[in-house]
Amino acid sequence: MTTPGVKLVFAGGGTGGHLYPAIAIADRIRELLIDRMPVEIIFVGTRHGLEYRMRDKLGYPLHLLNIRGLARSLSVRNLLLPFLIVGAVFMTARLLRRFAPDVVVGTGGYVSWPVLKIAAVKNIPTVIQEQNSFPGITTRQTAGRAKRIYLGFEQARSHLKTQAKVIVTGNPVRRSVTGGERSEGLSVFGLDPGRKTILVLGGSQGARAINRAVLGNLKKKNISDKYQILWQTGKRDYKDVTASAGNKVSDCSLFPFSERMDLVYAVADLAVARAGALTLAELTACGIPAMLVPYPYAAGDHQRRNAEAFVEQGAAIMIDENDLNQADLIEEAIALMESDRFEQMKQAVAKMTSARRPAVDVIAEDIIALIEESRKGGDRT
Repeated sequence: MTTPGVKLVFAGGGTGGHLYPAIAIADRIRELLIDRMPVEIIFVGTRHGLEYRMRDKLGYPLHLLNIRGLARSLSVRNLLLPFLIVGAVFMTARLLRRFAPDVVVGTGGYVSWPVLKIAAVKNIPTVIQEQNSFPGITTRQTAGRAKRIYLGFEQARSHLKTQAKVIVTGNPVRRSVTGGERSEGLSVFGLDPGRKTILVLGGSQGARAINRAVLGNLKKKNISDKYQILWQTGKRDYKDVTASAGNKVSDCSLFPFSERMDLVYAVADLAVARAGALTLAELTACGIPAMLVPYPYAAGDHQRRNAEAFVEQGAAIMIDENDLNQADLIEEAIALMESDRFEQMKQAVAKMTSARRPAVDVIAEDIIALIEESRKGGDRT
């Protein structure tokens, strides 16, 4: 008798913060089941998100919905949104009917809303992975009919109205970002093995306010010969930053974006970064303390809440973006690394890592258990 296979739909994208957790979970489920039964996984996204740009490297078939998010400013685009939603609902219903998944997994972003909604209407079990301490609007609107909700932060629980089983797992991290070799990273980025490395990290698009602040710091003084900077400028700012940095580049290794984040993290001693949930999860998994500058315009000010959670645990310090003009990020980073507090921060990060099982394992195993319970006709709540 042929063992029935497992089918899953992952809906989430737009940014790496929604897409990469989905990839991590999908990869782990496939690893756990590949020797037991056939596994078929598809992703749902849009042409406007990172998932589309990564489609050739995604590793899974990508089905596209013609939908956009609500523009925050007055825009003609918003007038078309109801028609796009209706179209996306019909496309989703047809996709779910043809594919007949066992579970739909939503990881955030506007594209996951129609998929989670229609799956619930069709009585297909849905689960949600919410990365931030303040849940996104999609999570808040679809939580009511979910079977499971996996939280990156305990603080998110109070913002949800649901009968679902809520599990605080932390955020799932792709295995590809951990375990990098320091020696290889130093070689790839042309760094000095005798210096400590400050990682300036703004995400794939960079963080313009952080970039400008660091540039201002470099124009005032040279970096101590005990330290060096590995600087992800983002693709948008790379040319401007390299042109403006001038001879200060000799103390820095600049790059727009790297697909070898394992090597980036392997050489970093301290990170200066935004407080996106994915960034924090990866820094934690790699044992890197941080100076966090939350993006002040994030929905629900969730980056500040994310940062506060890490500060409370002793793994980070927080700097308000409004204070960047007065702050010397590089000097503050060096002073921090030469203080007793830095050792305490490293211990706090290590404690956070060892305090729970990897989120990706917990989530993948629970989704598999949910599928097994569903097939047995058991209680799935």
